Amino acid sequence: MPSKPSKELETFPNPNPERDFTIRINSPEFTCNCPMTGQPDFADITLEYVPDQLCVELKSLKMYYWSFRDEGKFHEAVTNEILTDLVKALNPRFMRVTADFNVRGGIYTAVVAEHRKEGWQAPEKVELP
Repeated sequence: MPSKPSKELETFPNPNPERDFTIRINSPEFTCNCPMTGQPDFADITLEYVPDQLCVELKSLKMYYWSFRDEGKFHEAVTNEILTDLVKALNPRFMRVTADFNVRGGIYTAVVAEHRKEGWQAPEKVELP
């Protein structure tokens, strides 16, 4: 059966909930439509998060991103909607969604939206020689 877009985000248990670690997922083929012109907008979406009890299943994330293909959304709105939906599904310790949109009319747009769970503090970054 062929795949189809879906707003359902599937999860699985974090295999190491006792430890902070970062998951980075890059999706360079995101598309939605400009709500003003109806023309397609293309973006490279980077999802970075520190999971708590749940992780996102990748195929469901791909189908979720696909669900925006025919929707008219401003760059700022779609980036924040993605963050809101993922935070609702995962309740992560930290999450950042970065949407780097391709040039439109000579202008590049990048939108970054973040969530930090109350009480969570990022570990100190270690720089090795």
